[in-house]
Amino acid sequence: MSLAAASSRPGAVLADLLPAATAPRARVRDAALVLGGAALTGVAAQIAVPVPGSPVPVTAQTFAALLVGASLGAGRGFLSLALYALVGMAGVPWFAGAQAGAGGASFGYVLGMLLAATVVGALARRGGDRGVLRTAGTMLVGEALIYAIGVPYLAMATGMSLGEAVAAGLVPFLIGDAVKAVLAMGALPTAWKLVGRRG
Repeated sequence: MSLAAASSRPGAVLADLLPAATAPRARVRDAALVLGGAALTGVAAQIAVPVPGSPVPVTAQTFAALLVGASLGAGRGFLSLALYALVGMAGVPWFAGAQAGAGGASFGYVLGMLLAATVVGALARRGGDRGVLRTAGTMLVGEALIYAIGVPYLAMATGMSLGEAVAAGLVPFLIGDAVKAVLAMGALPTAWKLVGRRG
């Protein structure tokens, strides 16, 4: 099958376009993609800027997690973020700011990214990453899921009220999230166009 045919096929995500002629090769490819997605998220988490008055920094981690979900699809995206979470809980310092372990103030965002990567991957399989507006909607759904888990967890972990957790763990990040959505709006549809031209 040509890349052009694959890129127009409903239900495909970008990772599906990578060649894997046999079932064993496909499993090796998928394992490499899962490992790569976890590693990308871990590296992106180290790009962290502290936010005054908040225990949660601005990071590139959420952007990476959403790109992993959109590029790999729901199943591989879930496995990538699950691997990222489990390895970090086991002690590898690749959560935001070189942190490790469960229970920190920002750990709820890691759990939210696991759900968001899965949902974003499912939306991408339905074409949610093919056009600018659809990609924006897909990314906004993913961001909303991250906050839906991250903010209440922040309140629980720190003893903040829900209002305080929203002020410290949501409001300061809205501009950055808008920038991430714009980047995704350019990157994902462009990747599909390039794939179509190569086929």
